[in-house]
Amino acid sequence: MSDKKKLLLFQKQAEIAKAIAHPLRIAIVSFLADGEQCVCDIAKHVGSERSNVSRHLSVMVKAGLLDFRKEGLKVIYKLKCVCIIDFFSCVTSVLKQQAKDNQKILQVL
Repeated sequence: MSDKKKLLLFQKQAEIAKAIAHPLRIAIVSFLADGEQCVCDIAKHVGSERSNVSRHLSVMVKAGLLDFRKEGLKVIYKLKCVCIIDFFSCVTSVLKQQAKDNQKILQVL
């Protein structure tokens, strides 16, 4: 792959990372891992106002992470690629390793 193509790929990956780089958005993605949900249920689950949740959902739709459909007055969202959950599993593994490393440092102190 050429350097130009690699750079474009890295830029696109960074856009996706930015789109999930908020605690509320991570909570939304986690909730949607169980299947599609309406905005009202998402807002209730994450403990935030519907208008705030809608703004976050919009960011993730724009980044290509979510898909949505209308069902009457309800808007139903779902993950486009459920594999995004694997990314969070990896992040959790990194956090566990950091905790182990910090424990080792504390033992030395």
